[in-house]
Parts: sequence; C-alpha cells; structure tokens
Amino acid sequence: MSTKAPNPVDKYVGSRVRMRRIMLGMSQEKLGEALGLTFQQVQKYEKGTNRVGASRLQQISEILQVPVSFLFDGGPSGVKTADGFSEGSSPTYVADFLATAEGLALTRAFTRIADAKLRRSIVELVEQIAAREAAEQV
Repeated sequence: MSTKAPNPVDKYVGSRVRMRRIMLGMSQEKLGEALGLTFQQVQKYEKGTNRVGASRLQQISEILQVPVSFLFDGGPSGVKTADGFSEGSSPTYVADFLATAEGLALTRAFTRIADAKLRRSIVELVEQIAAREAAEQV
C-alpha cells in the first residue's frame, strides 16, 4: 500500500470547506449528516486525503451556502507560465491561517471593529510583537 501526498488542489479545496464550515459554526458531524456521510469522511475531504467528486462539491457548496467557485478561489490553478510558476496563486499561509480556529476567530473579531484607526493600531501592535519575537529568536 503506497501513501501518496494529497494533491495540492484537493488540500486547498478541503481547507476552504473547513474554513467555511467553521465560519458557519457547523461541526464535521453536522456537515456529514447533511451529506449522508460520517464525520471521518468529512475529515478526509478537509485534509485532502480523499478527493471530492463534482456532485459532492455541488452538494457541499449548497450546504455551506457558497458558490462552488468559492471552494477554488485563490487556490493552485495548475496552469504553468513560461517561467514555471503557477498563475494567480495566492500565498497558502493565508488560507492555512484562516483555516485555523484562532485565525478565523481573529478575523471575525477584527472585521467587527468599525474604527479604521483602531484597526490600523491593532495591525501595528501585532507587527511590533512579531518583530520583537523574531529579534529574540536570532
């Protein structure tokens, strides 16, 4: 039995499913019930271990109340340019961050702050903390 690494597109789509599910406050069990699957199968989809078929993608997007395209937005396109880089790919650290409970909680809270100056101050504070930590690690 060979263990292959998950395809980057499958991993990305899975992370988007997870992010949206968490945004809605939905458990893997609830999503699984709505799909007629176990939560373990949902876990495998979210990790990219198992591929999601077209009809299942449609079903997931309806349950999560997003267009199917949402699940692919910003992901690896597979289209190579002449220099070998994928076109239109966004940094995966953003999707990885938003797929965590902390990243999602921080994003939700931050977007509820109406005062633009206060938001900017928070960003500056976090940048200073990160710079201090980076300097301490050297």
